[in-house]
Amino acid sequence: MTPTATDNIKSNLGEAGSHLKSAASQAGTAVKGAASAAGEEMRLGKAQVKSELADGALAGIAALEQAGAASREQMDALMDKGRDLIDSAAELIRERPIASFGVAFATGWIIAKLARSGK
Repeated sequence: MTPTATDNIKSNLGEAGSHLKSAASQAGTAVKGAASAAGEEMRLGKAQVKSELADGALAGIAALEQAGAASREQMDALMDKGRDLIDSAAELIRERPIASFGVAFATGWIIAKLARSGK
């Protein structure tokens, strides 16, 4: 017996249904695989972020350790400048003692006047 048009439609619909079922199964597998890959990427990214944060913390600690040495260097430079200024003033006083005395006396007199007028 030859198949009828209705039999052919049933056969074709059955085949289409089995292809749709297979496609749905493959889509589910693909989604599971994508989720697994995304999870792995997240774990890898998390590890990389932790590594970078740890490296940043170590660099910050090293910078803090160097800050003490840098501040000592700056303090030494300031002290040297202060000594140079005092030496320069002492030399000026030795070269011109009378002028230095006059400037010191005038400065003291001005400070005394300012102090009295403030009361």
